[in-house]
Amino acid sequence: QAQLVESGGGSVQAGGSLRLSCAVSVSEYLYSISTIAWFRQAPGKEREGVAGIYTGGFSTNYADSVKGRFTISQDSAKKTVHLQMNSLLPEDTAMYYCARGAGPRLLLVPADFPDWGQGTQVTVSS
Repeated sequence: QAQLVESGGGSVQAGGSLRLSCAVSVSEYLYSISTIAWFRQAPGKEREGVAGIYTGGFSTNYADSVKGRFTISQDSAKKTVHLQMNSLLPEDTAMYYCARGAGPRLLLVPADFPDWGQGTQVTVSS
């Protein structure tokens, strides 16, 4: 089982930027065949997939609501996945979680991801 630790959350004004990081503690082999994804959950709402990257092939996928604003990337040597969030909107306010699934899981369905971090809060004020 992998351990994931998020960092980089905070409070910003609308239009600002934040960079989230997810450090993944797992063997190099398992990391290389994983999908690492970011999900978010706002109070009273369901958890939704934001962005994911398949470490084995570098394929990515994004929710429509963040396309063009968020970019997911990885540092495979450090087994760390980043989420660069630009042009933030108040509706991006949520707890952000990173999660790991085995193999390509780019549909970003929460049930496909058995390993989760504790989350980091992002608050965007208008």
